[in-house]
Amino acid sequence: MRESQAIMNSQIYNTLSSLTFDNTFICELPGDSESANYRRQVSGACYSKVKPTPVSAPKLIAYSKEAAALLDISEETCKSEEFTQVFSGNKLLSGMSPYAACYGGHQFGNWAGQLGDGRAINLGEIVNKRLERWTLQIKGAGATPYSRNADGLAVLRSSVREFLCSEAMFHLGIPTTRALSIIATGEMVERDMFYNGNLKEEPGAVVCRIAPSFIRFGNFEIFAFRNDIQTLKKLLDYTIRRDFSLYKGRCTDLLVSTDSLSAKLYINWFEEVCRRTADMVVEWMRVGFVHGVMNTDNMSVLGLTIDYGPYGWIENYDPNWTPNTTDAHGKRYRFSNQPQIAHWNLAQLANAIYPLIEDVEPLQQALAVYSDRFKDKWQQMMAEKLGFRTFEADVDANLTEELFKLLSMVETDMTIFFRRLALVDFKSDYLTIQKFPSNNNYSEATYISNKEDESRNLELFMDAYYVPSQLTADYISRMANWLRLYTKRLEKDNLPYEIKRSQMDLANPKYVLRNYLAQLAIDKAEDGDFSMIHRLLELLRHPYSEQRENEEFAVKRPDWARHRQGCSMLSCSS
Repeated sequence: MRESQAIMNSQIYNTLSSLTFDNTFICELPGDSESANYRRQVSGACYSKVKPTPVSAPKLIAYSKEAAALLDISEETCKSEEFTQVFSGNKLLSGMSPYAACYGGHQFGNWAGQLGDGRAINLGEIVNKRLERWTLQIKGAGATPYSRNADGLAVLRSSVREFLCSEAMFHLGIPTTRALSIIATGEMVERDMFYNGNLKEEPGAVVCRIAPSFIRFGNFEIFAFRNDIQTLKKLLDYTIRRDFSLYKGRCTDLLVSTDSLSAKLYINWFEEVCRRTADMVVEWMRVGFVHGVMNTDNMSVLGLTIDYGPYGWIENYDPNWTPNTTDAHGKRYRFSNQPQIAHWNLAQLANAIYPLIEDVEPLQQALAVYSDRFKDKWQQMMAEKLGFRTFEADVDANLTEELFKLLSMVETDMTIFFRRLALVDFKSDYLTIQKFPSNNNYSEATYISNKEDESRNLELFMDAYYVPSQLTADYISRMANWLRLYTKRLEKDNLPYEIKRSQMDLANPKYVLRNYLAQLAIDKAEDGDFSMIHRLLELLRHPYSEQRENEEFAVKRPDWARHRQGCSMLSCSS
């Protein structure tokens, strides 16, 4: 947050004409020789040049002042008519050279062939005053050669969700692409929301999203699949030089800049992608985020959360939950499976770059880097969520496993439960603490059960339970027992309460973009009222803070949203 504030305090532009474009992607990589914009297979090219489709009546709905500051754009400029025209696709600035990228991917575990930017158009890359490169991409701006049978447009419903979630994830501290703006097009778009034959006209919209790069695992897969090794190498060399040249971590070889990069450097790069991916997924698990469609074409090589489609937050803790209707049967992309799917996707990226390395063992070792990194980061994350100094595996693994079993036994709101857990103090009278064996083997400790105290222990968490009648005597006793184990573990660390609570509050958000909140904003927006979008945007700027005026957004999902479309399950339709 301090960094974003410093950015906002730096000098900013009052006109878009001051933006400096540096379009290295199209300058350094091979492009499509066909200039006509029609659906087709594109070979030997990383992109196709294409212009956005103009819209009839663009209207700015909202913008992110933090994302604008990354581009050195002032809030005054964001409110200008020129801004609306440019980021709806109606006007191109000098220096813009729009294109759609070519990539493939595995979807739901199967090779899907050529995919590409079917409803996204990259306007160009700018270099800001801190010499950071940002790619500007508008989503919903019309058809491209990669649109297949679709129209390349986007509806307001999905655009609101992408805009809000991109910025919410940033403020949660999760690696993500960003959203600059959302603009209504003034046109209607026909969609079948659940692919069940019920076509409906919906308001159209365009989101501008930004990232240092939108390169995905699938960008490499398509050229490996086609055995186009020359283009594969050009793309990987370019990616390392542009997006990883300033990396100063373990793989110092990534600082090398030569005409011909080596197989060793490719391995180092892949290891770094593995580390970044592990870090990203751990952060998803920390806040209960479910991406919903972890296809390889939706995986960023920078370890950024990308492509917000049928995502959702775990509300009642269910490790098998997926928000994606397309995945409802197999549940491949369910919450608990995200770490394994990320590993599988990385294996597909390893297969894609294998022709440049021709040695399986270092790629397998790199994949082991992912597993090790995920384990270490997950343990560190759980220590922070539970208020421990460090994660002590011999004790905390059992403690954590038992907690998640308990959360899944009854419908327990994950966000509320962990936030309330921060209020527990081993020195307080709230919990009855028994004497424990001196060997610290908490899992084998025995306790005297006090039924009255056990019920009182759960009072702190009652707001987290969706169906209080599920709290049987056996469950209450088991949860009370876990709380005793937990408080004894806190006592061992002996962290002062305020320090422990502050640590936990920074790991456990009070506010997340629950699906029903997003749907309320969408309902209003479709009636021309954008106030809820602005209110949520402001709320989610401070997800870890106690916002007394916004307590209504920190409660569990209401019953009316349990099965309502857009609140419980979503599709890829946009």
